[in-house]
Amino acid sequence: MKKDIFIGVDLGGTNVRAGAVTREGRLLAAQDAPVEAREGPQAGVDKIAGLITQVMGQAEGQLQAIGIGSTGPVDRDRGAIQNPYTLPTWENVDIVTALQERFGVPVTLENDADAAALGESWMGAGRGLPRLLMVTVGTGVGTAFILNSTIYRGIGGAHCEGGHIPLDPAGPECYCGAKGCWESLASGTAIGADARERAMTHSTLMTKLAGGDPSRIDATTAAAAARQGDAMALRVIDRAADYTGLGLVNLILLFLPDCIVLTGGVMRSFDLMETRIRAVIARHNVLVPATQVELRLAQLGQEAGLVGAACAAMQFLEEQF
Repeated sequence: MKKDIFIGVDLGGTNVRAGAVTREGRLLAAQDAPVEAREGPQAGVDKIAGLITQVMGQAEGQLQAIGIGSTGPVDRDRGAIQNPYTLPTWENVDIVTALQERFGVPVTLENDADAAALGESWMGAGRGLPRLLMVTVGTGVGTAFILNSTIYRGIGGAHCEGGHIPLDPAGPECYCGAKGCWESLASGTAIGADARERAMTHSTLMTKLAGGDPSRIDATTAAAAARQGDAMALRVIDRAADYTGLGLVNLILLFLPDCIVLTGGVMRSFDLMETRIRAVIARHNVLVPATQVELRLAQLGQEAGLVGAACAAMQFLEEQF
């Protein structure tokens, strides 16, 4: 008898991955390809369908359902991707119906941050914990909350955007229209901007590491210089750590999770930031047991979105019966 297979699709602005996952959470096969969004959504759906067909051939199982974790915003109820900034030309694309018609199995759509958090909850750093928050700090800041192995959803099933919690009303403008959002203060993009601004007026190793051109400095440059003890780079990283700590405090005060799982490119420098992040959290250990909330680094890497989307597909299938 063929084993049951659930397909997880991780759709980002640059690449799309598809993976075949068993009921036990084992990833059997995975394939990826560039999205090339400007070719249009039909070409993108064809590419995703091709990847699914490839991994099903490698997994040699019986397809049960498909889960998609996509860059947002998404309309889960309609199964539509809603004109995301990272997928130009993809305006209100009903990806669910398109894949249901191709493969004849149930298909569900989730925000990519929710899918990745579900993956870490099921098979990663949050395994076995009833309350898990996942925070992704990379180009932007994304958050997701898993309660009893289920994605927490807002009104109308909407995805909650913790990365746009305002931390400083006098802070920089964010593309969301507000000022001083967590994302505009401590994301990889924000760290790079702060580092470049400081390098324009101060002598710093960051400029040397960027080939003498301050405009090429980014968050990775700042972290590399900080590791070598550069004072200006350390100020950049410390500022980001303080704001990251404040962002986490807001989430802790609201949700008191068992664990916060940290991931994303900026969190590769967690060792540089950890002391200050924990100090900020400790200052708020008064009305709630903030310091009891564990901070863990994600375990699944780029597989989190695939595994989580497959888990969402499995849960969706179970809801149908």
